[in-house]
Amino acid sequence: MMPFQRCPICGGEMVDKELEKLLRGGKHTALLRLRAEVCLHCGERLYSQEDVRRFEEIRVKLERQEISEFQPMGQSFQVV
Repeated sequence: MMPFQRCPICGGEMVDKELEKLLRGGKHTALLRLRAEVCLHCGERLYSQEDVRRFEEIRVKLERQEISEFQPMGQSFQVV
């Protein structure tokens, strides 16, 4: 059961969805696939406390370049 029936930002309907979240730390980026509550009106995403803690742990590992446990997905480039 979802903790919010309505979006705390706009009052829109909340649904449980599978989505992707990009996390950045230092010069690295990680892509996570997870479930979250998403507002059908404004797009606001609500994550569980456990997921938010996991985001922080991953960001710290990215900043420290502790990326050996992450699966490479290719390369990224900056265009200037």
